[in-house]
Amino acid sequence: MMSGEEMKALLLRRARMVEEFLPSCVGGDMPPRLRDSMLYSLQAGGKRLRPVLCLSCAALFGLAESVVLPFAAAIEMIHTYSLIHDDLPAMDDDDLRRGKPSNHKAFDEATAILAGDGLLTDAFGRMTTVDLPASRVLAAVGEMARAAGSTGMVGGQEWDMIYTGMPPVSLDELRRMHAMKTGALLRASCVCGALLAGAESIELQRISRYGAALGVAFQIADDILDVVSDTETLGKPAGSDAEHGKNTYPSLVGLDESRRLAQEQARHAQEAIASFHGPEAEFLRALALYTVTRVA
Repeated sequence: MMSGEEMKALLLRRARMVEEFLPSCVGGDMPPRLRDSMLYSLQAGGKRLRPVLCLSCAALFGLAESVVLPFAAAIEMIHTYSLIHDDLPAMDDDDLRRGKPSNHKAFDEATAILAGDGLLTDAFGRMTTVDLPASRVLAAVGEMARAAGSTGMVGGQEWDMIYTGMPPVSLDELRRMHAMKTGALLRASCVCGALLAGAESIELQRISRYGAALGVAFQIADDILDVVSDTETLGKPAGSDAEHGKNTYPSLVGLDESRRLAQEQARHAQEAIASFHGPEAEFLRALALYTVTRVA
């Protein structure tokens, strides 16, 4: 069994690997202000959980981190674009992200929109540079496109906008929204790593279940932290969910039940990969627990 400290050490090492690679993902002949805006958000820090999941699920099937790194970094580009756009006045209207002014505050709204557009589009080009069989790369790119698009993250954000300020929605509606907005990208990060490594169909199904449960656990934990934590710890405005009238797990079922549901989903994630053994499987199981015990 991998200890919590061992898990955090590997998480940090892989996150740093991604951090060091990210600057190389923004280059070429573009307006300097656009480059600065893209790098401003891309290098603003964060857990780098999604690329780490991609690296780890590839490593679970024996594929070296260095081979998968461009694809994993591209996932972070997609995640970063979504944060830039989420913070815009037309969306969540947040002025702070990761302890710094949001992109549209540091630059302007038009540049922030274009920086997000650039990161999203360039990400798919970056994915194609992975030196692996084309069939694997194509399958992974397709998986990520579905997760990031209208039936995944983008669609989930639209549901979030629709539900904001509405009377309480049902728990099933909340689950659907979060499965799309947050869960889809987390699940796909896991599946893409396994696809790039050539995992078999039954293995992909288990990894997909792991990622889906992890995504739910992560979102519930985020909802809880927005209530119980503070702005300095979170690096973004605490209490903004309630201020914006958002439907969340705590607002629907309370903090105690939210914590129980988060722990339940973490267990589901661990159970989904119970048949996998070795350090990488232990890391993924420990990471599921960490997801619901983190403080930021």
